Amino acid sequence: MSLNHVRPWRNIYRRKSRQIMVGNVPVGGDAPIAVQTMTNTLTTDVAATVAQVQAAAEAGADIVRVSVPDEASSKALKEIVRESPVPIVADIHFHYRRGIEAAEAGAACLRINPGNIGNESRVKEVIQAARDHNCSIRIGVNAGSLEKHLLEKYGEPCPEAMVESGLEHIRILQDNDFHEFKISVKASDVFLSAAAYQGIAEATDAPIHLGITEAGGLVSGTIKSAIGLGNLLWMGIGDTIRVSLSADPVEEVKVGFEILKSLGLRHRGVNIISCPSCARQGFDVIKTVEALEQRLEHIKTPMSLSIIGCVVNGPGEALMTDVGFTGGGAGSGMVYLAGKASHKMSNDQMVDHIVEEVEKKAAELDAAQEAAE
Repeated sequence: MSLNHVRPWRNIYRRKSRQIMVGNVPVGGDAPIAVQTMTNTLTTDVAATVAQVQAAAEAGADIVRVSVPDEASSKALKEIVRESPVPIVADIHFHYRRGIEAAEAGAACLRINPGNIGNESRVKEVIQAARDHNCSIRIGVNAGSLEKHLLEKYGEPCPEAMVESGLEHIRILQDNDFHEFKISVKASDVFLSAAAYQGIAEATDAPIHLGITEAGGLVSGTIKSAIGLGNLLWMGIGDTIRVSLSADPVEEVKVGFEILKSLGLRHRGVNIISCPSCARQGFDVIKTVEALEQRLEHIKTPMSLSIIGCVVNGPGEALMTDVGFTGGGAGSGMVYLAGKASHKMSNDQMVDHIVEEVEKKAAELDAAQEAAE
């Protein structure tokens, strides 16, 4: 029985949204919350961009966005789309022609910014291209590039201005009988983003793309995104997410999944539960966890692993994990399997042994899943 049924205080009731398709990935409705990232290579460097897309996909990315700033990038996009294992979103700013070219190149979705894409007639041309080539559209409102008339009306970027910008663009799409769209209202400020997302969530049933834009480096950006996105997701808002970090896109994917995993919204790979370590530890917890994180990156099967330095909390945590190791004395600790004490293992062999046990358990879970299907 799911813990959510046993403990109703763990439940998150997701906002009901329409479902659209981004290539073969459903977004919205009851679909899993999709994890996205964005390449940071020159799009015209097809080999480098494809390599980055593939690395992100291997890390679990459901969708990858690629910037299309010029005509050469539009031409490169066609080959990138052809070689990509996941749907590609074309990031369009300033020139509406890039949106038309990206749709023709096979992009699964066009991200357009109301603040800089141009007048309504140009947007209509992008809509027609999206319709002709079976693209969805993301309306990407950004606090840093709001329309001039909204800044004049409100005096500064604020939640009301961002929501109004999004709704104005939604009206254009709907007036043109185009409904395959999602929306984002991003800011680098957590409070501004959260308020804008709450406002847009109440005003439309469109799927919502969550993000705290320009969040910062790996550590600071992770914390800011975890607070901002985590609170919105906890409220049930969000159908797809992108964690914006000044870091390798693979790190964005990892952080995105960790945020979702912490809320029980997605499950992928090994969830390591480990203590911060102290003088009671029976082995070097920090180095062990670092080694296991690297050694277990290839496991995609959802499962749990507890690595606890001593018997204060170790046995209790191990009761709730698939595999566990608790530090003891005399250079060895206890291995737990399916919540039960199984056998002792020496500290100097425990990393290799835990990897073997996790791989064995993952294979069992995969086999059970295949049999159930």
